[in-house]
Amino acid sequence: MKKHELLVPAGDMECLLQAVYNGCDAVYVSGVNYGARKFATNFSIDDLVKAIEFCHIYGVKIYVTMNTLIKNEEVDDFIEQARFLHKNGVDALIVQDFGMICLLRKKFPNLEIHASTQANNSSVDTCLLFSKLGVKRVVFSRELSIDDIDRVNVDIEKEAFIHGALCVSYSGCCLMSSMLGGRSGNRGECAGCCRMPFSLMSSEKMIEKNKYLLSMKELNTASEIKRLLNSSIYSFKIEGRMKSPLYVGFITRLYRRLIDGDNVDILYELSRLKTIFNRDFTLGHMFNISGKKFINEKNPNHIGLEVGKVSRYKDKIKIELYDGCELNQFDAVRLFNNKRGMIVNYLYDNNMNLCSKAKGICFIDNRLDLVSDDVLMKTHDYLLENEYKNIKNGLYKDKVNFNVTATIGNHLLITIDDGYNSASVEGSIVQTANNAPIDDSTFIRHLSKLGNSPYDVGTINIHRDENVFIQIKEINELRRKLVECLNEKRKKDIPKFEERDFYFELSKKTNFKTGYTCSVHTEEQLLKCFEYNFDRIYVCNKLLYQKYSKHSNVFLFLDRCKFKYDLDKDYKYLTSDYFNYSGYCVVGGYGLNVLNIYTAYFLNKIGLKNIPLSVELSDVETMNFVKLYNEIIGSGIFEIMDYGRVENMFIKGNILGLEKNEYSYFLIDQKKRKFPVFYDGINTHVLNYELVRKLENNDCYIHRLDFYDEDIIFIEKLLKKINVSKTINKK
Repeated sequence: MKKHELLVPAGDMECLLQAVYNGCDAVYVSGVNYGARKFATNFSIDDLVKAIEFCHIYGVKIYVTMNTLIKNEEVDDFIEQARFLHKNGVDALIVQDFGMICLLRKKFPNLEIHASTQANNSSVDTCLLFSKLGVKRVVFSRELSIDDIDRVNVDIEKEAFIHGALCVSYSGCCLMSSMLGGRSGNRGECAGCCRMPFSLMSSEKMIEKNKYLLSMKELNTASEIKRLLNSSIYSFKIEGRMKSPLYVGFITRLYRRLIDGDNVDILYELSRLKTIFNRDFTLGHMFNISGKKFINEKNPNHIGLEVGKVSRYKDKIKIELYDGCELNQFDAVRLFNNKRGMIVNYLYDNNMNLCSKAKGICFIDNRLDLVSDDVLMKTHDYLLENEYKNIKNGLYKDKVNFNVTATIGNHLLITIDDGYNSASVEGSIVQTANNAPIDDSTFIRHLSKLGNSPYDVGTINIHRDENVFIQIKEINELRRKLVECLNEKRKKDIPKFEERDFYFELSKKTNFKTGYTCSVHTEEQLLKCFEYNFDRIYVCNKLLYQKYSKHSNVFLFLDRCKFKYDLDKDYKYLTSDYFNYSGYCVVGGYGLNVLNIYTAYFLNKIGLKNIPLSVELSDVETMNFVKLYNEIIGSGIFEIMDYGRVENMFIKGNILGLEKNEYSYFLIDQKKRKFPVFYDGINTHVLNYELVRKLENNDCYIHRLDFYDEDIIFIEKLLKKINVSKTINKK
């Protein structure tokens, strides 16, 4: 078994070929449905079957992402797709939805499941839960440091991102795209709101204006490869199912060489990478980068490689290329300040002669309306693209060994093996040579002609009599048969398909009346809520909770994404993270992403006391959910957010430079929408610009009210308006 796996993305078949040919150990792809990159090209069902066979022939594992949240009406189709992939030999499914993880483990015991980073694998306790459920691997949140990952002492494979785009929010905790435009990041439809410009205000004071305050740089850990190789991380994951084939090929080969210990000029390779995709680079949380060092406030998109300075020269643009930089015909360039770009169709040398390559001083046509000096960025390298386009059969192939037995009077026997699989073929009866006997070099020369196959020759062991004769044509034919046989064995070397029935354990039906819960930020809000008949009051501040914990309806709102939860059995908790709740008094928040009855059912099975439905369900979907759950499983204690600001983003650290626990800050987007934002000393919270205001009388579920900066006068008016009853015994 390899000590480390290089896992590479592929958004289409061309990207998959680049990943395999340039040396990945595994590749992850998505079907048309249920992948977290819905707007990538992705793979049809037929494409997936071909991709699985191709990868297995090349000794590469293939994982399919089915890592969106699943609604009730999608469950049957989701399971059917999983069944199909399992039968066709997929090596693993990458899954976010908690209910689907549990259901897949129940139904398909031989199907390997990886818990997606979207499942928010930030905690040792989450890893312990998934290990207990039979999940083979967790994909860690990008917010964990490499030291944190090494401290996760759980019997489960570890996978972590080492390169690619970063989400500013914890994955699985971002509702920004969903709340602003109905495009759920948890359902593969993220609109990239974090890449938009924002302004930052405190009260009426403008702090930052119209900058890309939430746009992360690209993760790039190439310079820390030694530390990675000495870590407990098994799978090194590269992000990029929306990236080009050139990007996939280049980044695969770069990390393949680094992992293999090749002599790599990292600075040179990174300069080439910048012509493919560059938002500026960061080592990320993995190597303890913090605060604004993550952010590229100036540009959220590909900026390219700075190669020289430009000035206007008559009807041309004069370029002074930096030492070591060159420009080629058909390269793409962009002016940094002007922000306009072009393809270099005509390139002129210092004497104004047409050329295909230039260094030093050169000229291009002024199709960019340059009027003032600027900086030239190369955004596409034509020669580099051609270098990767010409890879046809792969630079990295598996070694195979041949064993030849050629004794006079017996059939010629040749065996091939790759260390795991083997195949043998018999030829004709070996004859005595009359004139020119076959020697070892002849066997070696012709068995080594593996050409377009996935293999390179390792060793060739030959046992033969002297003076044997075999036709060269026959050796070549047997070699081709052996390669075909080995290919077929590799394609069929897949997990055994097994499917089991699953049935819900029904709960007793009970009559459930409506009720109210609320969350508060301040003691003043808490004291006001004590006057009313709330089933539960969620307190965000631990000191405030401890002061009032003797009240039976006061619960501590657990910090999200903690590395380790040390729970007190005497405490009462609200959580939005996955861990084993048994033995504790724990209720869940909408951050648990409950979109289907299976997630609700399995969360209750591990000890959750309520069913907190996702804010991404419509009102109709919510009522259908309640009806379906009650019909199939039994009565549930449903909790729905009816008032408050949804938490759009939950961000590690203080990337905006806010004062701790100061609640006067707002992010303002280009539509002038104001998003409350605050820093709690550990994490940054971005709330939605508008309030949820359902406030309907409904006896099917508990109504949750979230208070942020509301004063007690407003709270009292609101509670009277919706007829929340006063407590009989005030405390």
